[in-house]
Amino acid sequence: MPSAFAVRLDHGDDDLTAVDRQVIQLFALVAEALAGATHALLAGDRVAARAMTAADQAIDDLYREVEATTMRRAESASTADDLHYLVAVLRILPELERSGDLAKHVASRAVRGLGVELSHRARGMVEQMGEIACQMWRRTADAYADRDPDAAARLEELDDDLDELQVLLTAEVASGSMAIPIAIEAAMVARFYERLGDHAVNLARRITVLAGRRS
Repeated sequence: MPSAFAVRLDHGDDDLTAVDRQVIQLFALVAEALAGATHALLAGDRVAARAMTAADQAIDDLYREVEATTMRRAESASTADDLHYLVAVLRILPELERSGDLAKHVASRAVRGLGVELSHRARGMVEQMGEIACQMWRRTADAYADRDPDAAARLEELDDDLDELQVLLTAEVASGSMAIPIAIEAAMVARFYERLGDHAVNLARRITVLAGRRS
């Protein structure tokens, strides 16, 4: 399967391809921000965490640019298919922007050094959640580039694993194995990853609408 981060030019270098280029770039930025934030959290790398926090501005800037471009092109769409595609993109964009914010929230906890303060059991579960969330986002990015109509079903299985880990981590938090401030932050990080999983599934479902179009 081709990488989501390589722009596909199967359908020619037209206006809608330009939108595709920008959306794929946005997927790439979010996926990279999540992977970087997860690494920084687990490695206790505060320098990298600060860089990931700052990277959210690039996501916000590109989001606004793509939204403006897509709305402008939707107003002058020449066919119903083109309009359908552009409207679908407009529904995808807010979830990408919110997911970038969630990656930033993970990075901000890394800046505070949370990763090294977790109990051994909690750290293991956070590590698993981060790995699953990153895997889901890589697959969602590929699904957009490839217009994969079946991605949502596969991602839902991973999302179930993520939900189960959140339940287990919540139980660990309630066990009193960590100081209360650390436990609260651990619960928040678990919630961030759980929401990132939900966004990945939601985006894959929206991508299903695009399957068979612009291919």
